[in-house]
Amino acid sequence: MSTNWWLRVRSHPHAQRALGLTVLFALAVTGAWFTRLIMDDPLVLWPGVALSALACAALLRRRTHPLPVLAATALCVMAESALNYLLTPLLMGPLLVAQYSTSLLTSRRTAWKSALVTAVATAVIGLFSDTFPHPLFLTSLNPAAWILVAAAVGGYVRVRREYAAARTEHAVHEREEEARRRVIQERIRIARELHDVVAHHLALANAQAGTAAHLARSNPEQAFEIVARLPETTAAALRELKATVGLLRQDTDDEETAPAPGLAQLPDLVATCAEAGLDVDVTVEGEPKQLTPGLDLTSYRVVQEALTNVTKHAATRTARVRLSYTPHHLTLTIDNDTSDPSASHSPAEPEPHRGFGLLGMHERALSVGGTFRAGPRPEGGFEVVCVLPLDNFHESENDS
Repeated sequence: MSTNWWLRVRSHPHAQRALGLTVLFALAVTGAWFTRLIMDDPLVLWPGVALSALACAALLRRRTHPLPVLAATALCVMAESALNYLLTPLLMGPLLVAQYSTSLLTSRRTAWKSALVTAVATAVIGLFSDTFPHPLFLTSLNPAAWILVAAAVGGYVRVRREYAAARTEHAVHEREEEARRRVIQERIRIARELHDVVAHHLALANAQAGTAAHLARSNPEQAFEIVARLPETTAAALRELKATVGLLRQDTDDEETAPAPGLAQLPDLVATCAEAGLDVDVTVEGEPKQLTPGLDLTSYRVVQEALTNVTKHAATRTARVRLSYTPHHLTLTIDNDTSDPSASHSPAEPEPHRGFGLLGMHERALSVGGTFRAGPRPEGGFEVVCVLPLDNFHESENDS
């Protein structure tokens, strides 16, 4: 039964406020009665009860008007002191609550000014009280100290609330910044994937079409064969574009989303380049190792983008790809065949203000903890070198 009553009170804010003020009024009346009990010449009780009731009633507006309520309760307590009531914490309960609320709801400067004024006024009134042989301690210093303590507690709670609000605001700001950063990273990743897929296949299709147009008069049969293979290149572009978009959407349907490409598809890439008129020589040094999916995709995309730049920008029709495996690194090297006298342009160097091939390869290498370097070779041509770490793979293999 008592539990249900308490739940009803907690569910109604007005009931909680009324209950709190009732308890506070009872404590104040107890303080007034205590003064009357210990006095040699008993005081009349009803003035203290009336002043306590007035002070408790004023507390109803303490949340909206803290300073006027503090002034009203202070006047009631000083009137009780002038009537020779002993200002115990019980009797001063309404004033202490008002001072606490003032320190909690107003600025630090306003709160302490009001506390000092109230404490001094109460102490001065107590000096004229003739209740006890030692009025300075019991009627002046003690009430002033309780007022300052209430102000300090209210200020402390206010600071704690402001600190908690600041931490919450900072956490919200950090979450927003993190969300924006993730959105930017995701946009970059999508742009990089689509660039690698679309640029590669369109460059090959463009090279095939150009070769077919060049051979149309001199060798119509070979031109027709190249044109006949052109739909295969565009179909491969559509398939890989669909798979890439599916991966970016995090599609879980295995039937519609092909696995991400890797070095296992390198022979297909070389064959596609050959159809576009680019001869690619692939060599492998060291013992090949199984790569993690992210590292495998990065390796493939770097080789693909470098060969795409050969097709688009280089005069040479040959390129060389070297995969060098060591216990801790995989080094990818793509360069011109220096024996080709027509290799006057770099295989991986885009024309000024065109494309983002080198930037995309550099970002991919950095994303897996690798390094990237691209530049002209002393003996001619252009070279792309990408070093990717294999330590993560070995650690995961040992853990499993």
